[in-house]
Amino acid sequence: MAIQMSSFVFVSLTILFCFSSLEKSFAFQTTKEDTESNNLHQYTHLVHLSSLLPSSSCSSSAKGPKRKASLEVVHKHGPCSQLNNHDGKAKSTTPHSEILNQDKERVKYINSRISKNLGQDSSVSELDSVTLPAKSGSLIGSGNYFVVVGLGTPKRDLSLIFDTGSDLTWTQCEPCARSCYKQQDAIFDPSKSTSYSNITCTSTLCTQLSTATGNEPGCSASTKACIYGIQYGDSSFSVGYFSRERLSVTATDIVDNFLFGCGQNNQGLFGGSAGLIGLGRHPISFVQQTAAVYRKIFSYCLPATSSSTGRLSFGTTTTSYVKYTPFSTISRGSSFYGLDITGISVGGAKLPVSSSTFSTGGAIIDSGTVITRLPPTAYTALRSAFRQGMSKYPSAGELSILDTCYDLSGYEVFSIPKIDFSFAGGVTVQLPPQGILYVASAKQVCLAFAANGDDSDVTIYGNVQQKTIEVVYDVGGGRIGFGAGGCK
Repeated sequence: MAIQMSSFVFVSLTILFCFSSLEKSFAFQTTKEDTESNNLHQYTHLVHLSSLLPSSSCSSSAKGPKRKASLEVVHKHGPCSQLNNHDGKAKSTTPHSEILNQDKERVKYINSRISKNLGQDSSVSELDSVTLPAKSGSLIGSGNYFVVVGLGTPKRDLSLIFDTGSDLTWTQCEPCARSCYKQQDAIFDPSKSTSYSNITCTSTLCTQLSTATGNEPGCSASTKACIYGIQYGDSSFSVGYFSRERLSVTATDIVDNFLFGCGQNNQGLFGGSAGLIGLGRHPISFVQQTAAVYRKIFSYCLPATSSSTGRLSFGTTTTSYVKYTPFSTISRGSSFYGLDITGISVGGAKLPVSSSTFSTGGAIIDSGTVITRLPPTAYTALRSAFRQGMSKYPSAGELSILDTCYDLSGYEVFSIPKIDFSFAGGVTVQLPPQGILYVASAKQVCLAFAANGDDSDVTIYGNVQQKTIEVVYDVGGGRIGFGAGGCK
């Protein structure tokens, strides 16, 4: 009996030991697989193709913290735009090749301004339909976003493209003495506003126009009114009276005596918008004119796709998730907001590109440029690393300036390498999938970066890379902040 009991105990212990060993082995295998899985997710995005494709109908997307002075941001080519829809449905689709070709014009415009080749010695007398191309041209980029503000007393709502690379705010005005392009809103009529007045050409305010627009102001022979003129790219322009008016940012935020351009001669492809709101750094920009109210602080969230909306907010933000980096100085480009890019990582690995590559030509952030432009040295390294991480997916043909594209029509879910940008002050911004890819269709999904002509050209951080990230401009504090996920 004792022998039988002893044998039973021995067998039981043996089984227990074997089971324990198997459990440990299984646990080790599971831990190894979990580690590999975690590493995969740490350095890649798992993307649902449907999340990158716009819907045919509009949906509101940017919720985030409520702000007192906040405007809805709409992509002018999507179904949320009254400039491009009927009953909530998009009327037509602008070809992606056209958007990207117009983006090239935007980049040329920026480079010409920074290199001081854009008519610094021009006068307004030259800005007429005789000496400027009369054809419809590129705006200041095509992938632009607009907001609705009120102008005049009583106020008239106007859809204005907002642009961090421009200073002068302007809108088309009756009687359109020379020319007005087609816009969705009724054209503003200053004669029907009790708060409108012209700036005289002898005013010191008039002389500020030369540095804000790149053209010397003119003077009306009959009324002595100050005349502004501004060009964008090669063939878009606005000429008119430099004026004062009541600007209604929201129902409760009113700015009296706001300086703006009342355009009498306007041409170009402005996408049906009534004009532009300038958010640059010059004294006549919206940011500087409203400094007493909003303390030179504004932020925006650009929507994930053109079928959803974002927001543009003015004034102090207290969001703790925003990380700030100092503005850098752009020589000869005082209107632009400079960035100090120190490096880029792809799939968790830092690219072998020196920070001096980015500082050679300097870098800016721009709401009007669609595709980020990098120094050729940096772009080549980024493209190579990205292609390596996408090697299992079938390639697709190039799309205008985008040379790395994939056919993902056979995938509901796919993975892409994560891309991180590093800025001065130890700030790292991880781009969401919408900030890495430009989607023409499921059959043509492209890396949303392009190379400059030379490493000495200015690096431009475009609006695709800013999607779904809250971007905060603290102009008075000399810094810019990025808040990942701040638009959800």
